[in-house]
Amino acid sequence: MTIGILDYGMGNLRSVARAVERVGGLGAGEIVAEPAEATRFDALIVPGVGAFGACMRNLAAAGLDTTVREFVANDRPVLGVCLGLQVLYEAGDESPNQPGLGLLDGRVAKLPAGVKVPHMGWNEVTWTADHPLTRNIPSGTRMYFVHSYAAETGPDTVGTTEYGTKFSAAIARGRLFATQFHPEKSGDAGLALYESFVKEAEAS
Repeated sequence: MTIGILDYGMGNLRSVARAVERVGGLGAGEIVAEPAEATRFDALIVPGVGAFGACMRNLAAAGLDTTVREFVANDRPVLGVCLGLQVLYEAGDESPNQPGLGLLDGRVAKLPAGVKVPHMGWNEVTWTADHPLTRNIPSGTRMYFVHSYAAETGPDTVGTTEYGTKFSAAIARGRLFATQFHPEKSGDAGLALYESFVKEAEAS
């Protein structure tokens, strides 16, 4: 079982890799930058720190946007983290002229006026639907967020939180799962989510 962590020139690669290795064994998470190499993995993680537009341009320049779409189309496990959730949508307010991956309908909006941005800190996440990756994590568990934009709740939402407004803290469609929070910064609960993803990859 191997998990590819996409390197598109942005993102919290090392901390994600360490978290995956901690729950799945040494070498479970490997950083990969080439589409041809990425296809050999059982599952993919799309990490994210940075801007929507730059992320999409870098993914496209490397050909990794196609890789993510193909994994999802073939129902292979994919986990998006923070910006890796946002780029799954059609578009985002941060870069209005840059299309997203278009795997989920809708757009990612800026957090509302009246709250401090970026949103940095711990917020309770309420699970709104059952999912294998969250069954070992109680609803109301606090997860760590760092972001200024968020996806509205919709049919793919499986977890929500509130910061000025209610938004999607986690989404799922088939074997695609993504979080607005950072599991690798969320202590034991975040590691539990990574561990469940590793088990999901093993079953693929």
